[in-house]
Amino acid sequence: MAGQLEAVREVEIDADGTFKYILVRVQRAGGAEHRDVVRGNKAAEFHNHIFEKLNPEMKKLGFECKCLGGGKIDHNSKDKKLRVFGLSTGYGKADHSVTVEILKRVYKDYEITWSDDKK
Repeated sequence: MAGQLEAVREVEIDADGTFKYILVRVQRAGGAEHRDVVRGNKAAEFHNHIFEKLNPEMKKLGFECKCLGGGKIDHNSKDKKLRVFGLSTGYGKADHSVTVEILKRVYKDYEITWSDDKK
């Protein structure tokens, strides 16, 4: 049975460190309703490694994925800070302001900032 769009977690990122992330639009095949999600982890050497893990998982649930861009996240869970910056060579720069709005819904008590800096 196909999954529900609301069941797709908005954010899945590592707890600490600086790592690559992607902003992905998930939607039912041929449907207009969508959900933008953030995925990032230290294990990914390249941004496409994150997408290549997410896309088959979503296809099994009956969703299509489109990468909207990428960047990096610096996550400091001790100080409750997230910093979004940089870009993806392969996918281009994600709209970091959109990424931050999604992160704020999950990390409500964090200080979350973004910039167009590359480092």
